[in-house]
Amino acid sequence: MLTTEIQYVQWFENETLRQARWLSQSNHVPPARIVVVDDKTTADEAYRLACAGTSMLWRGDFNNARQLLQAITRRIDRANERSEQRKINKATNKSAKFAKPTDEALVPSKVIPNLFHQQRQVQSQRSRLLSRLLLELDVGYISQLRRAPDVSAACTAAFGELNESCLLSFRDLQGALGAAGWRVKGVAIENLSLSIFPHYGVFAPTRHEYVQLLLDAPLPAVYDVAFDIGTGTGLLAIILAQRGVKQVIATDLNPRALACASENLARLESAVQLQQADLYPTDAPLANLLVCNPPWLPAKPTSPLEFAVYDANSTMLRGFLQGAKQHLAEQGEVWLILSDLAEHLQLRSRDELLGWFADAGLEVKYRLDTQPKHGRSQDDTDPLFAARNAEITSLWCLVPFNT
Repeated sequence: MLTTEIQYVQWFENETLRQARWLSQSNHVPPARIVVVDDKTTADEAYRLACAGTSMLWRGDFNNARQLLQAITRRIDRANERSEQRKINKATNKSAKFAKPTDEALVPSKVIPNLFHQQRQVQSQRSRLLSRLLLELDVGYISQLRRAPDVSAACTAAFGELNESCLLSFRDLQGALGAAGWRVKGVAIENLSLSIFPHYGVFAPTRHEYVQLLLDAPLPAVYDVAFDIGTGTGLLAIILAQRGVKQVIATDLNPRALACASENLARLESAVQLQQADLYPTDAPLANLLVCNPPWLPAKPTSPLEFAVYDANSTMLRGFLQGAKQHLAEQGEVWLILSDLAEHLQLRSRDELLGWFADAGLEVKYRLDTQPKHGRSQDDTDPLFAARNAEITSLWCLVPFNT
């Protein structure tokens, strides 16, 4: 979501001081230096300006702005590839220097956690550089650029109503346009022969391996009531309803997610109750089944759009586990859908996860596993390829002790 603080940005153009509302979905601060650029600006010039911390307000052709951003992206990626390779070589050589001969197999694993954090830093810096190409939109999100498409509907859906001119990064605008496209065509869920329509700022279920896990898991003996904690698009709640659970209550703290889930439920005429809540619903019966697919990586989100991926200190995961028993009916089950990528990245150990189960008074009844099928798990040029390729996504069926 947008930051609640209204911010403005100023710049000089044609010897006149201009001002507009600042919009940033990545929570970037308003730019301190802005220069006006157009079709005459070369990619090398734009890249140098971005690296120097200068933002560029585009006044040329809309399609040329897209091409310029692509050119800047290529320059950033080439520079990052060279930098990452130097870091990998340095870290590997350092580990090898201090390793015993019998420790050679351990050298790569010692490097992985540093690579993850370095890659996040690189991605953050990349985002900052790419956000320095700016566009101005008039009241109603109207662009005056040549060959500019009508972006008003996409921006309104993404950023809300705005009755003043604004400045935003071209990249944020692309995100809004892309989200509008997903909202129209949807994400096909092959296992279910249906489509889910994600909203801007709500994690799209483009990875489907966990869907089959939810379809394969045997339902508890009694399954009158189920909670879907952190529902997002509503997909897991829809699956539970389709599997015959009589009362499904889905919660989320994000208003965008609730609006998205509501739309998807209405499309499929699915009788799921939605509630805005931090984890568990209030004034609800005990559940026979608790389902949660929390963010998989215990790292701090750097923007609101990252909350579906990163869970700082595993706060949501641990909160879900700690609250499970008090919301669970007799002989009820907990279904936790979780990737072990964090373990391969050495951000969390398996013993730590099992310890959280025990601390919550839960034990493992069974576990269903599946391997990833997404492209990054097969990309051997990724510095984290070894971890991604070894990743397993699991549905952990947990029950209270002595049941």
